[in-house]
Amino acid sequence: MRRMLLAFTALISLQTVARAQQAAEDRNAPTNFTADDVQYDRDAGIVTATGHVEAWQNDRTLRADRVTFDRNTGIAAASGHVVLQEPDGQVVFSDYAELTQDMKSGILSGMRALLTQNGRLVANGARRTEAKVNELTRAVYTTCNLCKDDPTRAPLWDIRAREAVQDVDNKRIEYRDAVIDIYGIPVLYTPFLTHPDPSAKRSSGLLVPSVGYGSKHLGLYAKVPYYLVIDDTSDVILTPEFTTKAGEALFFDFRQRFNTGKITGHASVANDHGGQDGHLVLNGNFSLSDVWRWGFDIERASNATYLRNFGIPTYGNYLSSSVYVEGFGQGSYARTDMRTYQSVTTATATSRLATVLPRTQYSFVGQPDAWGGRLSVATGAFNVLREAGTSTQRADLELGWHRPFKGPVGDVWTVSLDVDSAAYASHGLTRIPNYAPINSSIAQQATPTVSIDGRWPLARGGGSWGRQVIEPIVKLAASPRSRSYADGRIPNEDSLDFDFTDANLFARNRFAGIDREEGGLRAAVGLHAAWIFPGGAQIDGLFGQSYRDRTEQALANITGLRGTVSDYVGRLSVTPTSWLDLTTRERFDHDSEQVKFSDTTLNVGDGRFGVGAGYIYSTTNPFLAYDAAPTDAATIAAAKQSRHEISLNAHARIDENWRTAGNFVRDLRLGKDTSLTLGTTYEDECLIFDVALYRRYTSILTDRGDSGVLFSVTLKSVGEFGFHAN
Repeated sequence: MRRMLLAFTALISLQTVARAQQAAEDRNAPTNFTADDVQYDRDAGIVTATGHVEAWQNDRTLRADRVTFDRNTGIAAASGHVVLQEPDGQVVFSDYAELTQDMKSGILSGMRALLTQNGRLVANGARRTEAKVNELTRAVYTTCNLCKDDPTRAPLWDIRAREAVQDVDNKRIEYRDAVIDIYGIPVLYTPFLTHPDPSAKRSSGLLVPSVGYGSKHLGLYAKVPYYLVIDDTSDVILTPEFTTKAGEALFFDFRQRFNTGKITGHASVANDHGGQDGHLVLNGNFSLSDVWRWGFDIERASNATYLRNFGIPTYGNYLSSSVYVEGFGQGSYARTDMRTYQSVTTATATSRLATVLPRTQYSFVGQPDAWGGRLSVATGAFNVLREAGTSTQRADLELGWHRPFKGPVGDVWTVSLDVDSAAYASHGLTRIPNYAPINSSIAQQATPTVSIDGRWPLARGGGSWGRQVIEPIVKLAASPRSRSYADGRIPNEDSLDFDFTDANLFARNRFAGIDREEGGLRAAVGLHAAWIFPGGAQIDGLFGQSYRDRTEQALANITGLRGTVSDYVGRLSVTPTSWLDLTTRERFDHDSEQVKFSDTTLNVGDGRFGVGAGYIYSTTNPFLAYDAAPTDAATIAAAKQSRHEISLNAHARIDENWRTAGNFVRDLRLGKDTSLTLGTTYEDECLIFDVALYRRYTSILTDRGDSGVLFSVTLKSVGEFGFHAN
């Protein structure tokens, strides 16, 4: 049959006026259609279109094998492969449909709707009202694909209901007498169930409750979260939690967006074993201009025991709160912040932690000058207060000028002139972390340094053996002899953490900050070598040692850097293939060649499967040296305790749906396990299933370790079901 194209305009004048929010959709817009054949009965006022019928108005389209339009009633009856496509992308299939001329209202038989996020909604019958509400009978909803070999098989999960209402405007689906099926087997009945339409970005309502056994501190618990959309820019999740041992708690998760920034927050209030407790985590950041911004981070809790009892993560041994303002310029950066800390372990009292009121810093790196060098400036000031420790006020200034140049045989050099200076006012020096012989002081120090760095990369490339690089490296530095810090007049706030490795072998000052400075004549030499094979495999290594004209009293013996000759340090990375990588760092005693420090990692695998191992060893533990006065025998003994630890990890993607991962840590010195985690996840187009096992062998407060199993099932576009057992 020949294909005909007919256009009908202004078939019926509508009697109602569209609401303001529908002004963009003209109800009097013409309805156009195409069909293979059209017949018109003038006496009856009936137009019959058959064969590949397609009708459209505004952005709504109807397709069917046959459409009969009654001009007297304004009703179109469609049959045979009926497809109705909505402006928002939703597609509705039906065996038979009777629709108004604008296709917004009507009834459908054998309705099947394809929603966003793979949502599928099926019903025996449906009543459609103004394209806003669909009333369904015998409805089924799922996001699972049907079996290709047997489409009649039940999906992995679905929701069946006697009645359902799809609220298109509010983007929700509500069910009456609903049953949740797993592979066609009923597992849960509820007289009422509602969830957001998959197209909804945000929608208020109850989220899926969870139950479980939390720990010996919580007992059995139940959570009933409620998601509340406050407005277009803010929302909150309110989660009451009921426990059999600890009491009741209410958790808040809050978000608010502004034109210039955002605020996010987590908080709780609880009756923990008869006491009133709570916590607050609040973060915000805002733009003041193109180059300036400000923000805050607040973390506080009533006590550490409450955080442990209710399983509130802290990601460390203390809570940190700060407010800041910072700016960015061409080659410059400025920041001012204030910070305070709260301890969440019994090992450290909050009174021993610092409060910073405030800290200001500014840095600048200039463009190359007429001599080819660059000027750098870094300055700042801070006020550190401790209730039971040293309080320090410091102002500092660091100036530098660096001039690179090339030698005649491919050698590369950099000449540097640097001055580090600082002024201090301190009291409480006899306490943590200084333990000085005097209680207070006003002091200053300045250390000018002249240094030169040299590298001579020798490369050989091409051929079947790939490319080889041998690079001798040297660093020479000269400063006035460092002052004796034994008198305790200069406090130490930024140079407590120290490790001598290949990473700082060629540093001008091996200390992390400027409160402690190296002095005298010193040199560091090393050899860097690399071999890059044609197939991509490579070997890269560095080995070196440092020398000085006299012993550096500012450095402890355990650092391996105090004497005139340092320990040896090295690094070796071996990557024979894309799925194998080995990196190891060592420090060897320069006399006995005994290993003093070792950090090795091995990774085998790719994105589909991989295993990894780590090993760390050191003969001393300098982090324990500041817990008490250095003359204390227990402190000395603790600092001499070795660190000896291994870690193992693995991950595997079994197929496109299943993946698993695990991690294990053991303290070899103590002969005790530290932690173990195992997890498996299944995910497809409609379901996520997680099971995780964890075991912590170390003690926090007085709990002597903890363990648990977490089961979580997420029905995509519906919600999450979970069970947590300890």
